[in-house]
Amino acid sequence: MFPTIMIIDDEPNILKSLGGLLSDEGFEVITANNGYEGLKLIEDKSPDLVLLDIWMPGIDGIETLKEIKKHHPALQVIIITGHGNIETAVKATKLGAFDLIEKPLSIDKVIVDINNALNFRRLEEENRYLRKKTLEKHAINGKSPAIVELKKQIVVVAPTDSWILITGENGTGKELVARTIHQFSKRAEQPLIDINCAAIPEERLESELFGHEKGAVSWSDTRKRGRFEIANDGTLFLDEIGDMSLQTQAKLLRVLQEQTFQRVGGGRDIRVDVRIIAASNKDLETEIEKGNFREDLYHRLNQIPLHVPSLKDRIEDIPVLMNIFLEDRGKKTGPSPTHITPEAMEMLMSYPWPGNVRELKNLIGRLVIILNKTTIEVEDIPFPYNPSAGRSGKSEEELFSIDQLSTAKEMFEMAFIRRKFSQYGNNLTKTAGVIGIDPAELRRKLEQFGVSV
Repeated sequence: MFPTIMIIDDEPNILKSLGGLLSDEGFEVITANNGYEGLKLIEDKSPDLVLLDIWMPGIDGIETLKEIKKHHPALQVIIITGHGNIETAVKATKLGAFDLIEKPLSIDKVIVDINNALNFRRLEEENRYLRKKTLEKHAINGKSPAIVELKKQIVVVAPTDSWILITGENGTGKELVARTIHQFSKRAEQPLIDINCAAIPEERLESELFGHEKGAVSWSDTRKRGRFEIANDGTLFLDEIGDMSLQTQAKLLRVLQEQTFQRVGGGRDIRVDVRIIAASNKDLETEIEKGNFREDLYHRLNQIPLHVPSLKDRIEDIPVLMNIFLEDRGKKTGPSPTHITPEAMEMLMSYPWPGNVRELKNLIGRLVIILNKTTIEVEDIPFPYNPSAGRSGKSEEELFSIDQLSTAKEMFEMAFIRRKFSQYGNNLTKTAGVIGIDPAELRRKLEQFGVSV
């Protein structure tokens, strides 16, 4: 289909000549000789772009532009006028006009402007689509009172620029909440940059936050921008802030107070405008009493507190989450379970879920991979979710029923790490040393597998 251009002008010669030229260029053309007729035709014909004269009898171009943007904000409008001036151009631009062209019209200028405006509209539509998909992907799902209340709080606080401290157990979805806040904020078109303070070695955390100059650190010989700098005009999400050392906390506090910092090894002040969202699975007030967290930093971050409920406090959301996870994994893996029997659902709803939503999601992923049928039944659910399955369960049978080597490796790694972590008393450092990986990497994998650390 060719784009449809509407021309609104009270001069018949303009309608005829410009309309003919645009038709020759392949556009569908609709004309109106005043603002009232133009507004009515917009409702009936839904043009892709409007060329609008400023000076017309009755309702003039500015008033017509206001009405178009009020009812059709995505419709691009190019103003054409024989009396163009800076004041008119500024006013039209503020009202949402894409551009202003003076008469006598240059057809080349008109064509370039039309194509630019149409490309801009397509880009906006793509951005709206991608943003909608992002919101769907990061949606906070559930209808329990606790989740409904959390959603209400997010709607209220997201458009503000207030800093937010999100608390909740591992696996509850604190990062999901942070991303939702950003998407509904005034900074949604700017970056959301995250950093897991627990996953980065202490000696490198300052560099990750503030960047470093060339030669300033032993592990890099190039200059690096930090997360604060990259997040300028956007949002910085400080995950697991409670695991940050007191020394780094002091440096962070100073930056938060001044919104100014220097790269490691640098001497130039860098000013930023960043919204801070922090999260912790620890009770920071208790950490303050223990001397592990600065009280002044806590109050600086805790402008608005949000608490994400654990899954055991929103059991009624499990069926909703189950259906979403089954549908999502089914799209990625092909034919797989799409239903769960009431008895199996009841069993899952009676489990305490120490790993919260992440643990539920990983269990569904496991069942989708290993089951070659459409319905999940009680006997399909492994230990410890199904106490009658016993500790041995069907792990070996399940493992050898998998066709893909990569999937089997993933399943074995999950079972191996979970068992070793339990074997060594849920001690992160000891388990990491025994199995030979970095504690930060072990923490990441455990959380990925839905194990509360």
